[in-house]
Amino acid sequence: MKKSHIIAIIIIAVAIGAILTTVGDSSTYASFAVAAENSGKEYHVVGKLEKDSALIYNPQENVNLFTFYLKDTDGAVKKVLYHGTKPQDFERSEQVVLVGKMKEDGFQANTILMKCPSKYNEGKPEETEHKAQI
Repeated sequence: MKKSHIIAIIIIAVAIGAILTTVGDSSTYASFAVAAENSGKEYHVVGKLEKDSALIYNPQENVNLFTFYLKDTDGAVKKVLYHGTKPQDFERSEQVVLVGKMKEDGFQANTILMKCPSKYNEGKPEETEHKAQI
């Protein structure tokens, strides 16, 4: 075999490995039920803030813990624990996307994506992203 063929095979193998690694690590949209079945895998859960339930954020006790309840697209309501500060105007959000894993005590969110109404965007929802401090 020529050296150019060997180099081409190595480059192709590395590219296939990179693609498989990326696909294996990517998270998917799911409900709380699917996330509970596969608690070790990271999911995106879409839902609406359960406004009747309490938003628990006490910065004097723990500045990096925000707890709330979310209703997913299937109608299931679960407790969400976000290890970061409470996002500004969180109560005004129209839709919330959580990125994280299901644990015994609730859904552990790493990232919160919010779609909020904005008076500055001519009625179009404004998207904001908040990441937990790890």
